[in-house]
Amino acid sequence: MTRITSKLPQTGTSIFTVMSALAAEVGAINLSQGFPDYDCSPVLIDLVTKAMKNGHNQYAPMAGLMSLREQISNKTEKLYGASYNPDTEITITAGGTQAIFTAICAAIQPNDEVIVFEPAYDAYAPAIKVMGGMVKSLELSPPDYRIPWDMVRRLVTNKTRMIILNSPHNPTATVLQQQDIDELSSIVKGSDILILSDEVYEHLVFDGGEHRSMARYAELRERSFIAASFGKLFHNTGWKMGYCLAPAALMAEFRKVHQFLVFSVNSPMQYAIAEYLKDESVYLDLPNFFQQKRDHFRAALAQTKFELLPCAGTYFQSVRYHNISDEKDTDFSLRLTKDFGVASIPASAFYTRGTDHHVLRFCFAKKQETLDRAVEKLLRI
Repeated sequence: MTRITSKLPQTGTSIFTVMSALAAEVGAINLSQGFPDYDCSPVLIDLVTKAMKNGHNQYAPMAGLMSLREQISNKTEKLYGASYNPDTEITITAGGTQAIFTAICAAIQPNDEVIVFEPAYDAYAPAIKVMGGMVKSLELSPPDYRIPWDMVRRLVTNKTRMIILNSPHNPTATVLQQQDIDELSSIVKGSDILILSDEVYEHLVFDGGEHRSMARYAELRERSFIAASFGKLFHNTGWKMGYCLAPAALMAEFRKVHQFLVFSVNSPMQYAIAEYLKDESVYLDLPNFFQQKRDHFRAALAQTKFELLPCAGTYFQSVRYHNISDEKDTDFSLRLTKDFGVASIPASAFYTRGTDHHVLRFCFAKKQETLDRAVEKLLRI
C-alpha cells in the first residue's frame, strides 16, 4: 500500500465530533459541541430563499459580495471606530475556522514560532504544524485563566512570528481586559510580530462588559488578522459563514491562499446576510439574549455539586467537579454522558499536554427546556 508521511501524526478525530457522536448514540442531551438547538431567524431564511429565487446561485466574487463587505465595514467602524476598506481589507470566508487557517497559512513559514494560550480552540496548533511552524504553548489555569504577561515576554524570541488571541475565549469564557491590551501592545511594539485575533464571539460579552477588539487599537490593528463568524451571531453554525479583517498588505497575502482554498463562499447566503445586517439590533441584542440563557443555566447549575467558574462571555459555562469525583476529566465526561445522559467537553482536550484541572465545558446555546432537562439529570449526581 502506498503511504504518505503524516503532517499531523498525533492528531485524531476532534473531541467535539467524538462527544457529539456519543451523545447521539446513547441519547444524551448534547451540551458538548457549540451549536444551538433552536432555529435561526425566519427573516434570514426568507432572505436566503429570495436570493436563490432571484438567481444568485453562481460564484460570488473571490473576496466576497461587495455589499456584504460594505456592511461589515460600516458595522466595524460603528462598534470599534476602525475604518476597513471593503475592497482591500475584508474577505468573506467559509466560517471563522477557515479565516484562522488561511491567516496562518499566509503568514507562517517553517520554523516560525507562534505563541498560543491554552486551553485553546483545537484548530490553531494543527494549522501551525501543517505550515512547519513551531507552537509555543503557554498554559493558563482556573479559575480566572488570566494571561501571565511576564511569561509571554520570556517566550518571545527573534523567531516569534505570531501571537494568537481569542476573546471572548473558548473554552474559558474570559474576556481581555485593558491591562491585557496594554501588555500586548508593549510586547509587540517595534517588532514584526503578527496577531491573529479570534473574535468569533465578539457580541457575546456579558454584564455590560466591553469587547476589546484588536480593531480598536491602531498599534495592534496594523499587525492583526481578525477572524469573525456569522454562524455564532445568527444561530446557524451549519452555514459556515465568516470573514477576516486585516490591513491591505496582510489581506493581499491572505487572499492569495484563500482563492486556492475555497475561492469564494456561498452566494445566496452572502446576499441574505448583507440585507440582514442593515438592522443593527440583530447583533446589538445578542448580549442580552445570551446573558439570559447564561443566568438561567448558572442559577440552575448552582443547585448541583459542580463548582461554577466565571463566565464573562461566549456561550460556554465551565465547571469543576472536584466535589464529585477524582476521575480524569475524559473519563468523567464519558461517564456523565453514558450514565447521566448529559454530554460535555473535558477541558484537557484544549491543552496540548492534556493538562487536567478536573474541568468540564457545557454549551448553553440551547432552548430553556433543554437546559432544564440537562440540569434535572445533573442533579442526580
